[in-house]
Amino acid sequence: MQFIDEAKIFLKSGEGGSGCVSFRREAHVPRGGPDGGNGGRGGSVIVESVPGLNTLIDFRYQQHFKARKGEHGKGSCRDGKASEDLIVKVPIGTQILADDGETILYDITQEGERHVVLKGGDGGKGNAEFKSSVNQAPRKATPGWPAQEIWVWLKLKLLSDAGLVGLPNAGKSTFLSAVTRAKPKIADYPFTTIKPQLGVTYVDGSEFVIADLPGLIEGAHEGHGLGHRFLKHVERCGVILHLVDGTDDGSGAGVAERYQVIRNELEQYNPLLAEKHEVVALTKCDAMLPDEVEAKKLELEEVCGKSVFIISSVARKGTEELLRALLDQVKIFRHEFDKDESDESDVEAESDEGVQDQEFG
Repeated sequence: MQFIDEAKIFLKSGEGGSGCVSFRREAHVPRGGPDGGNGGRGGSVIVESVPGLNTLIDFRYQQHFKARKGEHGKGSCRDGKASEDLIVKVPIGTQILADDGETILYDITQEGERHVVLKGGDGGKGNAEFKSSVNQAPRKATPGWPAQEIWVWLKLKLLSDAGLVGLPNAGKSTFLSAVTRAKPKIADYPFTTIKPQLGVTYVDGSEFVIADLPGLIEGAHEGHGLGHRFLKHVERCGVILHLVDGTDDGSGAGVAERYQVIRNELEQYNPLLAEKHEVVALTKCDAMLPDEVEAKKLELEEVCGKSVFIISSVARKGTEELLRALLDQVKIFRHEFDKDESDESDVEAESDEGVQDQEFG
């Protein structure tokens, strides 16, 4: 499936139906009085997150979403029918921004999350609503409230348990294809991956989602290369799997320097990225001599301050051990995330109790 992570769409709610001017006409009832019904409410525009979506490609083919307007009121005090709300379904991880592309209106992070972006117009009142002791035959009715409309940007940030980061051609796509059923494009030149790829891996009876992100280069935090467009996806990854190419990539930089380039870009883009759980692996070990592998492993461990895994995705060497270590970090992240969610719920509950105490105390 093609990955589209930005789309601009037009939203419009439904107008309210107009009220009706009508008078009761019936045999032997010469002065039936007003019986015009009220107009129905127009449909609202609601954005809802649904599982199973990981792209905004559908919005490339449909950019305009308009809810229906409410029915007009009718005689015999019959109110117009309210229109159904228009539900716009988006992937989890979608941000809704104003037309300026910067102001965040909603940040959708949970499955089933719903937000009323535009409210439908209320229906107008029929002349039966204006009957009074001094005006028993009003000929007045009001139109329905007008619709609301807005242009918004949809921007998708991938939600995954683990995200693959590294310099271009570090072996990220090869690793993803080796441990999941995802089929990313693989070639021996940089920037093969230009769209994020998602894959689900299974280890020891557990499963988690891995995102293959395009390679970063020095200056990515300033927008160089694919820059900001894909650094934002790292923000939604629970754990970072940092892959470092162990072979000579022609740049003359050692593995420690290559590692530091990516860490610096993450920190410059968002300091919080430096606090994420990180697992480091030295890739393409099948193309190096054992002594060379050990030397580069020690060099990398010295700069990152943690144990480094040695893998070959092509030969499927070391991938199982790496996945188990990655799963351990994912479980820690999930536990911390659930704890934070629980703490926020407790704070909201305490706040609600405080409001009730003030109202009834």
